[in-house]
Amino acid sequence: MKNAICLAVSIIALGIGGCDKKTEPSPNSEAPGSDLAASIDATATATGNDQPGQAVNSGQEFANAAAASDAFEIATSKLAASKGASAKTKQFAQEMVKAHTDSTAKLKAAAAKASPQITPAAQMTAQQQDTLQMLGTKSGAEFDRAYAQTQVDAHQATLTVLEGYSATGNVPSLKAFAAQIRPVVAAHLDMAKAL
Repeated sequence: MKNAICLAVSIIALGIGGCDKKTEPSPNSEAPGSDLAASIDATATATGNDQPGQAVNSGQEFANAAAASDAFEIATSKLAASKGASAKTKQFAQEMVKAHTDSTAKLKAAAAKASPQITPAAQMTAQQQDTLQMLGTKSGAEFDRAYAQTQVDAHQATLTVLEGYSATGNVPSLKAFAAQIRPVVAAHLDMAKAL
């Protein structure tokens, strides 16, 4: 399990740049929304593990990363529901708020079944907060394009981590959650690509 998460995080990290605090993405900045895997690394560092991708308690890290991803999706989608220019963007955003609210409830239920019980921390990463702030500066069709790309990137990164955890996770209830949510995230990815 640790190797799968490490591999997913490494692949994503190699494909993206640094975590600069910028209001506009640059060609060298990290893709907006690819934060689930990055938050696993951040959690590992925060818990005292100095080897990125290596979990101190990978169940807790997965739960935290999934909760942060849901919080990010809900926040960006609430913004899109109000700032989106097209009806298609607004409808997608409303669906994402509902779906990720439901996902958070399922995550909490799965985490509560863990032994010992896990409490997911839904704190967005600094990059997620920066991406949310960047989206807030956009309007009209420019907002719709940025939101759509953020959704594609976020759902792709989430799907990669869910696939890894559902295959090799160390907490049975969270492993089952990852397997249950994986097809939903894959469908969201396809929907985001069609925006």
